[in-house]
Amino acid sequence: MTFAGKAIKYFSNLKTPKLFHKEVGIINPYEAAEVKDVVKKFYKKYFNDNNKRVFVFGINPGRFGGGLTGISFTDPIALREECGIETDFGTKKELSSKFIYRMIQEFGGVKRFYSNVFLSALLPFALIKNGKNYNYYDSSELADDLKDEIIKSIKAQIAFGAIRDSVIILGKKNADYFSALNNDHAFFNKIVVLEHPRYIMQYQLRKIDYYISKYLKALGN
Repeated sequence: MTFAGKAIKYFSNLKTPKLFHKEVGIINPYEAAEVKDVVKKFYKKYFNDNNKRVFVFGINPGRFGGGLTGISFTDPIALREECGIETDFGTKKELSSKFIYRMIQEFGGVKRFYSNVFLSALLPFALIKNGKNYNYYDSSELADDLKDEIIKSIKAQIAFGAIRDSVIILGKKNADYFSALNNDHAFFNKIVVLEHPRYIMQYQLRKIDYYISKYLKALGN
């Protein structure tokens, strides 16, 4: 089975885990028929091969990016304008998506990027608290409860076709959590930590070219 086939099978069959935190909601975008269709189109377009790729893991998708489209760090605008996939998801923008696709253009465009890199998240579900995006590690209790789900997610995604010499983790807290898991499970030999796109866009926008260069260097480009 190709990288695309494995990814489509995994994401299309994701079951929503139960959370025992009343204040935190969970969104499984892959339950929606339109997202399943997008997942098929996206992976068949860019991943329909047996190439191994550099893996880049974010935290968990935002509600206007991967939590809406089913494609990590990809809001509806990027999905249409950069990836050439039309949807009825509207015109919601996400800061992280804006940074990622500017970086992808500097890498050489979507086709070259996705031939070499797989962008994903440790937890494939969006989390919401008080109507805003929430990170799995924002509550140590929640992070502990989701630990088995995250381990299962990492193992399943590695099986798509990961280059296991190293992995890129976005965000320091995300990397700290992943490092502990990696020590126990030896998912990857080396961990490279980069600043999260949202942090860059919110607090370091004037240095965006520096961070894009940093990403490209980490990706070997």
